[in-house]
Amino acid sequence: MHVGERRGDTAELRTALLRMRRATGLPVAFGGLLDERPRAPLRIGELSGTSSDVLRGLAISPGSGLGGRSIALARPCAVTDYPVARHISHEYDEPVAAEGLRSVLAVPVVVRRRVRAVLYGALRTPQPLGDRVLDAAVAAARDMEQALAVRDEARRLAAPAPGPDGPAPRGTAAWEAVREAHGELRALAPRIADPAVRAELLAACGRLAAAAGAPGATGASAGAPRVGLAPREVDVLAAVATGATNADAARRLGVGPETVKGYLRSAMRKLGAHTRLEAVVAARRAGLLP
Repeated sequence: MHVGERRGDTAELRTALLRMRRATGLPVAFGGLLDERPRAPLRIGELSGTSSDVLRGLAISPGSGLGGRSIALARPCAVTDYPVARHISHEYDEPVAAEGLRSVLAVPVVVRRRVRAVLYGALRTPQPLGDRVLDAAVAAARDMEQALAVRDEARRLAAPAPGPDGPAPRGTAAWEAVREAHGELRALAPRIADPAVRAELLAACGRLAAAAGAPGATGASAGAPRVGLAPREVDVLAAVATGATNADAARRLGVGPETVKGYLRSAMRKLGAHTRLEAVVAARRAGLLP
């Protein structure tokens, strides 16, 4: 994984932890990413609400401790009182005790059947966490899964084209930057009062979409369906394509999160998509996004 890709995944992890803290009310959250090496450890890299850095950099082996158990099983795990929990191993008791954590949950972030990260939430008192807390933590993990899946698809579509007669090779990092710029320009366009300048900016966005080699913006490929999306629906998809959450897209576009949800639902319906990822992929194939 390239440095830029790792940085993007780290940003998604940070967002997911903050979202989980807000949704669950848990005072402490932390987490880490796994790389692609077999049996590679998860390294705790993001902390929220902790009183020290004792957990930062901790390497969690699959199967070990609460997080390792969650990785091995690819499902959420929780303990009411970490120091005396019987169904986990206790290699990490010292740093957990140093931070004063007792009731802890771990939720894996699973993309295409591979655990990519683990979100932890914790209390400093031993008490059951309850279904509401667990459901909210799982929802935060699912949001991160969707965001990572979209990023993965964007990287796949940005891979160099094979064959001497295909489009010129494109570096993944470079085309990630193009897509980020496209989303920013789409968000900027509605704020421009001059209609002529606004039209020129949107035309430039169309050229960016066409430059990716996608069908649609300047000529659809054979059999590609013509999809008519409203400008704001394209704006929302452009934000989602960069891994933005609904809240992130709302801030970027200057609208409310519920408005973003409405545009996204409408775009998904028109594109025949059932998930955010499917909508982004369909929009790329239709030449609406780079």
